[in-house]
Formats: sequence, C-alpha cells, structure tokens
Amino acid sequence: MKITNVEVKKIKSQDERIKGLANVVIDESFVIHDIRIIKGNNDLFLAMPSRKTATGDYRDIAHPINQKIRKMFEEAIFKELNKENKSDE
Repeated sequence: MKITNVEVKKIKSQDERIKGLANVVIDESFVIHDIRIIKGNNDLFLAMPSRKTATGDYRDIAHPINQKIRKMFEEAIFKELNKENKSDE
C-alpha cells in the first residue's frame, strides 16, 4: 500500500485544537476524506473519520489496522501540513 496523494486544508474554528482536515489517496484508487488533525497536550495526532451511533458513541468509519500504517498516515499528513505552514509565512 502506498499513499499517493495528500491534501491538507488548514481550518480556523472555535475549537482551536483542530488544526486542519486531510484527504488521503491510497494507490491512486481509494480516498479517505476528513481526517482531522488535532493538537493534543503534547503533539499533533490524527482522528479518523467517524459517525455517531444510535447509542450516542462515535465509531471510526475507516482507520489504520496497525501502528505501522498509522505512522505512514501521520508522516504523510504532517509533512503536507508543514508545507502549508511554511507557505503561510
């Protein structure tokens, strides 16, 4: 599996913890939209797209199945976010 395209849209919201949204294309054939980039207490982290269940909980719609794949997503998305931050300077 290869991430072939990443788009990051920085957003300004009332919740200053949300830094942006990412769309990721895998193998030029599958896209995941609206991966949230969130500022945690120490670092940035990703929140995968989710939906609210009938019980009021949230469940991920799509997510990495292991740490290696999660790290691949983080590296690609944070790299693109850093490019966006540099272009703002």
